[in-house]
Amino acid sequence: MPCRGFACGAALGFLGDLVVGDPRRGHPVAAFGRAAHALEQRLWRDDRGRGALYAAVCTGTTVAGAALLARAVRGRRGADVALTAAVTWAVIGGTSLAREARAIGGALAAGDLEVARERLPHLCGRDPSSLDAQQIARAVVESVAENTSDAVVGALVWGALAGVPGLLGFRAVNTLDAMVGHKSPRHRRFGWASARLDDVVGWPGARLTAALAVLAAPDPRGAARVARRDAHRHPSPNAGPVEAAFAGALGVRLGGTLAYGGRVEHRPVLGAELRAVRTGDIERAVRLSRRVSLLALGCAIGGRAVGSLLKAGTTRTGKARNR
Repeated sequence: MPCRGFACGAALGFLGDLVVGDPRRGHPVAAFGRAAHALEQRLWRDDRGRGALYAAVCTGTTVAGAALLARAVRGRRGADVALTAAVTWAVIGGTSLAREARAIGGALAAGDLEVARERLPHLCGRDPSSLDAQQIARAVVESVAENTSDAVVGALVWGALAGVPGLLGFRAVNTLDAMVGHKSPRHRRFGWASARLDDVVGWPGARLTAALAVLAAPDPRGAARVARRDAHRHPSPNAGPVEAAFAGALGVRLGGTLAYGGRVEHRPVLGAELRAVRTGDIERAVRLSRRVSLLALGCAIGGRAVGSLLKAGTTRTGKARNR
């Protein structure tokens, strides 16, 4: 059977991320971020309506532009594959995630706490100044879990559902949430729409990530038990299932007190009966993330193929009835 556009493109883009990773300069997502920041300076008001307009403009123009690109290459197999591959490579970030996590893990293993603290903001938004080695390791494992969904699986899910517009639209929403979706004084109202939109589009990817983490765990039953019991305890509707599943799959305790965005949060513990995170668990989390990502690629390609077959069957049935 000839390789279809999405299957080939997604697989090539995924491979490109594994081999090349993100470019140091000129990344398309960074260009989107600069444009979104410029628009924020023009539209910002301490108002939810202005924030909703901002989210709609940024996301809508991205999806519309992606749809035009997809239409331009429709019916041209090579161009279709190339576009899907390039966009998939641009929107997923599994290699950069693994690289940053391992860099922090290496610093911790070498006993260099200051370097680990300096690198932690590259991975998550927590205040590292007062964190000890165990707390930094826990933050890295939690970030690997959440970003497996945000940086890889969620994009693949939306690519399977909507092709290139789905891939770019998901990344646009996720980027806006990172930029304005937090509860800082400036963005508490303005970023509300971006944060809620990210909750909606991230829902399917988070559930798939959690399910695949349980499936890939050494003890799937134990991982499933922790995931079912603790997912709802997390304040985020999407991070909760993912972090609880990773906690169960790795056999470690996640959650608890953290400093984030200038405030202290006391989050419930996920996997309370399990042991505390150790430095070596960072590498284990990265490997689990890789397994989950590969399984998600297979699910995305398979799901897209099933959808195409169902659509083709419906079309043939409709034509037969009209004869």
